[in-house]
Amino acid sequence: MYISTYEELLAFCKRAAAFDAVAIDTEFLRERTYHARLCLVQAATPEECVIIDPIVIKDLSPLAELMGDERVIKVFHACSQDMEVLYHTLGVLPAPIFDTQVAAAFLGERMQMSYNGLVHAFCDVDLPKTESLTDWSRRPLSDLQLEYAVDDVRYLIVAYGVIMDRLGQLGRVSWVTDEMRPLANIEHYVVDHRLAFKRVKRINSCTRRQLAIARELAAWRERRAERRNVPRKWIMSDEVLVALVKRAPKTVDDFRRTRGTEQLSEADVDAALVAIERGRNCPSDKLPFISRPHHTPTPEVESVCDLMYALMRLVSERSGVATAIIASRDELFSYMEHPERSPLRDGWRFELVGTLLDDLLAGNMGLTVKDGSVEIL
Repeated sequence: MYISTYEELLAFCKRAAAFDAVAIDTEFLRERTYHARLCLVQAATPEECVIIDPIVIKDLSPLAELMGDERVIKVFHACSQDMEVLYHTLGVLPAPIFDTQVAAAFLGERMQMSYNGLVHAFCDVDLPKTESLTDWSRRPLSDLQLEYAVDDVRYLIVAYGVIMDRLGQLGRVSWVTDEMRPLANIEHYVVDHRLAFKRVKRINSCTRRQLAIARELAAWRERRAERRNVPRKWIMSDEVLVALVKRAPKTVDDFRRTRGTEQLSEADVDAALVAIERGRNCPSDKLPFISRPHHTPTPEVESVCDLMYALMRLVSERSGVATAIIASRDELFSYMEHPERSPLRDGWRFELVGTLLDDLLAGNMGLTVKDGSVEIL
């Protein structure tokens, strides 16, 4: 069903609110705007699949109400981008949510599993990807495009039911719920202009004073891009930003000597110079810093970490929980240095592997090879 009027949207949202869960997917474009432009919303309940056209429907309040309805679980696959575009379009962050990509990692599937892989694994269906580069903002949409779009939720609601059954049988529903909780944190989807400098490429090469300049200049770039609703790189690329940070120009002429600033207006240059000056004058006790990568471990520490990782892979194989979702090698290094701060000390991770790691590090257990496989001694 293709929904193109407020009345149709309102009627569907009322029907959807009667179910425990509704599958959601979005199509959007972000190449030419600061925030992604929502072009389609696909939704499915156990009884129907619909395509909602947010370009032609001016009042999306029924959809916003459904997204915020705490009685209805919103089911996504790899939810972050969908959550972001829905939040910035509707002003409501979907909640509660269930991410099938995360959940599948607790059922023997690899991390970052594609939607096609999910549908094949849990619905035994192979989907075509013929419309993956479609410009979803163009109207009218063809029947083939609509069919492709609705496939993204037609099987998602089915997979959700299968996944929940398997998680329930294994007693892992609470594990998945805990893992998804950070995904529903609004801080993931709201840009803090004062922290934007941390995402600038090659910013790690800067001194703390230069980081103060970068913080101000990157924040100015974010505000400017948001006001114009254009990608931040259209205002200033990361490469140019870092060059200006290191040069720290004080005059317009000095500023213009940096290639890549030609497109900036005089007013933009003046504002950027003010931002640079603020960073230059930042008090020493207010200088920002970026945590550096862990120091290079000794060969002995590397060897212990290899042993920990082998144990973790063994647990992963036996439990069906993907190794990557349990912990990375960097997190294992951190566990060795500060176990009390590690997520491996809490929740499902500690239940699954924490006590085993403690026993391994304390010398109370070991690993051996039996019939070509690693075994616990």
